[in-house]
Amino acid sequence: MHNGAVPRLPTEFRITASVSVPAHEVGLSYARSGGPGGQHVNKTATKVLLRWNLERSGAVTPAQRERMRDRLGPRLTEDGDLLVTSERHREQARNVEDAAAKFIAVLREALRIPRKRRATKPTRGSKTRRLDAKRRRGDTKRQRRKPGGDE
Repeated sequence: MHNGAVPRLPTEFRITASVSVPAHEVGLSYARSGGPGGQHVNKTATKVLLRWNLERSGAVTPAQRERMRDRLGPRLTEDGDLLVTSERHREQARNVEDAAAKFIAVLREALRIPRKRRATKPTRGSKTRRLDAKRRRGDTKRQRRKPGGDE
């Protein structure tokens, strides 16, 4: 996608089976990338900044919004915007695709509900092995002592 093609976003970002963010809620802006690249870097705006407002989005339920606010806290601006940037590639279009993929991954992780940990007990075998190892270690240390040095 070189020859001056305008990078386009999908019509919606499919985050999970129940959550899709419409493209009109997502803003794109461009800037000059840093790093190596010679004159190319100085004259082309290949860095992509993707912006999405969590607070104004109609794509998530209030419960999901609360969960995302907790999980994305440090990444959100004061206005509730999530910013995702990409300047990995030299072409703007590839950076748009990369930023979109990052955006989906970040939201997917923020919506993921971790499994509850189920408490388990150590097995009888593991207890026995642990105590045997402790006994062997103690015997080894006892054998290293000088005779009659316990007073």
